Amino acid sequence: MRENGAVTSATRQPETPAAALPPRLIATDLDGTLLRDDKSVSERTVAALAAAEEASIEVFFVTGRPARWMDVVSDHVHGHGLAICGNGAAVVDLHGGPGAHRFVKVRELARENALDAVRLLRETAPGTVFAVEQTYGFYQEPAYPRLHMEIPDTLAPAEQLLAPDAPGAGEPVLKILAFHHELDPDAFLTVARRAVGDRATITRSSPSALLEISGPGVSKASTLELCCAERGISPEEVVAFGDMPNDVEMLTWAGTSYAMGNAHPAVIAAASGRTVANNDDGVAVVIEKILAERP
Repeated sequence: MRENGAVTSATRQPETPAAALPPRLIATDLDGTLLRDDKSVSERTVAALAAAEEASIEVFFVTGRPARWMDVVSDHVHGHGLAICGNGAAVVDLHGGPGAHRFVKVRELARENALDAVRLLRETAPGTVFAVEQTYGFYQEPAYPRLHMEIPDTLAPAEQLLAPDAPGAGEPVLKILAFHHELDPDAFLTVARRAVGDRATITRSSPSALLEISGPGVSKASTLELCCAERGISPEEVVAFGDMPNDVEMLTWAGTSYAMGNAHPAVIAAASGRTVANNDDGVAVVIEKILAERP
């Protein structure tokens, strides 16, 4: 869900936190983290991911992207084939390949909560425009910008898009998107969290004033925790990577975590270590080091 554009830059080698236990799972964000700014996966990174899986370290892609945007990494899933999408709103099996993914777990945003968030943001931040992300559909208001280069299924006010008789009413809502043309991104996030409270989880992954609103308690961290619990993996056995505010909870939860060299200041504060920027293959650099230090 992140547009191109680094926040900061770094080219130095990683600051490596001491891992309490040998890692069993690597959790990595995609945009601004695993992917380069041109949205590619470098050959070095592909090799590092494969080597981790060969060493019996599971790799989970944990992203704000919807499932339909996962083609960029669908050729690089190994073993379990699972990815966490929509900031934790869905666990998706990518083994079917592009366009053939399967939803394994869905943590939806109740429509009444979504409508509350829309109402409160219209009152608190006039000029906010919305889009609705569902399991298979994408719907937006006419004034919502074409940020993602895709054609929405329906154009209508958010209140209509979330109504019981709306198009796609039988599909779970994964999250709603709120965009403001004028507000500072971090200021918008602060205002929105204060206004909406515990009705929803609000975060952001874009350098623009674009907020991502999920169900209460739904985050990358909480869904990753569920997936790890199913595998008997503790937080201390997880190494996580991220670059934007929607990664903060995951980096805090994981026993070992890395902020990318291009990371947002909040991510740098949350992580236990730092690596180089996404364009310098920061995730691969750390994976290579982990594997080199294994007995």
